[in-house]
Amino acid sequence: MASERITLQAGDREISLSSPSRVLWPQVGVTKRELAEYLIAVAEPFLAHNGHRPVSLERFPESVEGESFFSKNPPKGAPDYVESVTVTYNSGRSHPQLVLTEPAAIVWAAQMNTVVFHPWASRADDTDRPVELRIDLDPQPGTDFADAVVAAHGLREVLNEAGLEPWLKTSGNRGIHVFCPIVPEWEFLEVRHAVIAAGRELERRMPDRVTMSWWKEERGERIFVDFNQANRDRTMAGAYSPRPLATATVSTPISWDELNGLEPHDFTVRSIPRRLAEVGDPWAAITESPGRIDTLLEWWQRDLDDGLGELPFPPDFPKMPGEPPRVQPSRAKKD
Repeated sequence: MASERITLQAGDREISLSSPSRVLWPQVGVTKRELAEYLIAVAEPFLAHNGHRPVSLERFPESVEGESFFSKNPPKGAPDYVESVTVTYNSGRSHPQLVLTEPAAIVWAAQMNTVVFHPWASRADDTDRPVELRIDLDPQPGTDFADAVVAAHGLREVLNEAGLEPWLKTSGNRGIHVFCPIVPEWEFLEVRHAVIAAGRELERRMPDRVTMSWWKEERGERIFVDFNQANRDRTMAGAYSPRPLATATVSTPISWDELNGLEPHDFTVRSIPRRLAEVGDPWAAITESPGRIDTLLEWWQRDLDDGLGELPFPPDFPKMPGEPPRVQPSRAKKD
């Protein structure tokens, strides 16, 4: 028997959606059809912030409670309106990566059981140079969203002093993502160094609340400034991307005025279309005044001169110049 199918209007195209009644979020009953209709409803701001750049798709063949895998390359049989661009990965290997440019492409991704969209920090017309500086404020055990809020306010002061204007979104869980639009003049490694410089300055000012320690055993009950999210091919959930959490939460752009007292789990696949209709997109103007990271790079050099060097890279990266040993401190002491 042929599987159930429906047709949805996505922009100028009609898109066929199979298994529309499949429940992707069992706890709240959100179906594949609801996901596709959500993506159509938010297509304009979604594409403004995630489109026209390399993107990885996190796909869940059954539901968010099951297994998942990532798609980076255009799969065989992808329609011609699903575009791609050749990118260079940290290994030096080059390969085509998916690029979404219209509503139909987002719905096609939903048809392919995509739940989370992971866009690069660079655009398809220049994949080597980020257009934004990204900082992930990641609560560690013993901390929560309220602690991330305190860290975000401190980070705003640091970034303002460096001449940058930060923008906020919820991670879709307990964390906060801080984005600064920048002119695309620096490659990923330089932007990573700027993030490290900002994080170190924040850690100096809030040592009991914030940590730059890559090793979990050293973080304690503090907010971790995840500097490695600034690396090439390292991504976080995009603006308005759903998350594979029980209540179908969404990584949601917010204003600074909303931050205090916010409940991030109120932002879901079912609530965001209404929010957009009522308050609009808080990131609508995010690209209008890109900043520069010159000051942060000066801070990076200052810290180098003071003896603070490179920090660890993720384990799947090649060994990088100046990088310390990739061994957790407790094990290094035993050795």
